[in-house]
Amino acid sequence: MTLIHKKHTNSWLKAALVAVMVSLPTACTIQSNRINNINASLPKAEAQESDRPHPIYADVQALVNFGPRVAGTPVMEKASAYLIERYRQAGYVAQVQTFNYEKFLDLGSNLIVNGTTIEGKALKGSINAKLSAPLVAVPNFGEPNDFAKVRVKGAIAIVRRGKIRFSQKAKNAAAAGAIGLVIVNNKPGNLTGAELAEKVTIPVLGISGDRGHPLLVQTAKVNVSLNVNAQQQVVTGRNVIAHLPGVNQPKLILGGHYDSVESSPGANDNASGTAVVLRIASNLANTNLAHQVWFVAFDGEEDGLYGSQAFVETAKPEFLAGLKGMLNFDMVGVNNQLLIGGTSSLTAIAQTVDSDIKPLGSYGYGGSDHASFANKNVPILFFFRGDEPNYHSENDKTVDPKLLDEASQVGLGIVKQLLQGE
Repeated sequence: MTLIHKKHTNSWLKAALVAVMVSLPTACTIQSNRINNINASLPKAEAQESDRPHPIYADVQALVNFGPRVAGTPVMEKASAYLIERYRQAGYVAQVQTFNYEKFLDLGSNLIVNGTTIEGKALKGSINAKLSAPLVAVPNFGEPNDFAKVRVKGAIAIVRRGKIRFSQKAKNAAAAGAIGLVIVNNKPGNLTGAELAEKVTIPVLGISGDRGHPLLVQTAKVNVSLNVNAQQQVVTGRNVIAHLPGVNQPKLILGGHYDSVESSPGANDNASGTAVVLRIASNLANTNLAHQVWFVAFDGEEDGLYGSQAFVETAKPEFLAGLKGMLNFDMVGVNNQLLIGGTSSLTAIAQTVDSDIKPLGSYGYGGSDHASFANKNVPILFFFRGDEPNYHSENDKTVDPKLLDEASQVGLGIVKQLLQGE
């Protein structure tokens, strides 16, 4: 997910939906032959589950084993095929809803210092350029008075992440005469998925904290080469939608995104939520309640909630009006405290199911796929366990199965409370 302080902005959404829906994805684009071919190369989920005491963890591990699940990449075809197979094993009809959107892609950007190449990521909205110039470290966080303390005219400025927006750092750098800007992450990993809130006139590169910190503190003057190479491309996302045969108007939608950011295997963010939704589906499969629920694994969340936006924009108004709620599970496998946010009527029900869960506060309405439904006036409930140190990093590799089980049991209890007597 993207946390609220990095809330997605979707004004540039150009979702050209490939799938043509009936009431909603009842007639989704289904790539059956291709999926079946992919399935033949996948390990069987039953074999994975039999090797582990916690079946819910097997689904997390299977998704993690695919590597980073970046929207629009071949990995997502394999990951979606895995989920389709798992839902079909539980007795559901499972389909792929495809959708297109524009994505800012780095095609290979770097900073070369004394012959050593430091790989980096262009910030979305940066211009492309190849430059050679002195590197000048700017103190603090790149506010105007920070730039006034050094001479960056005709140079490439380097500054640490924090305090002010990336775009403001870039504007301050350009105003001071810098011809390029390097932003150093505030943690060891690369600065991935970062974007400029507005257009700037200089190239902007993000680099990791471990590679960038020595450059911020060095005193010797050094010439560097800055290469920023990126472009907008159209990518195809893949939502996985599952329900029992003939269920065209559910009362509830349970969802979680299954894509991750580049370089992260995304165990907690968000194979955890994906596996919890799948577990709830498996537990409901042989009950009457299953005839009132759809289960969705959203793609494109990390790029801007594109999967959930495609879902709701394709839905007919009567489909959305018929929903009692949307339950979204995102990052629920790390940290003991389960947090909830959303529509007051649903949070009240959740707290009757488990009095130990706590309100999210400002996290309740931003940064994850429930926001797309809230914007269409669908009641929502968001499950989350807070910030954790491996967020959006290559170390997001494992979760606590007991926490997943707890989240699935709470979710199951809420579903029963909402649908009992329907």
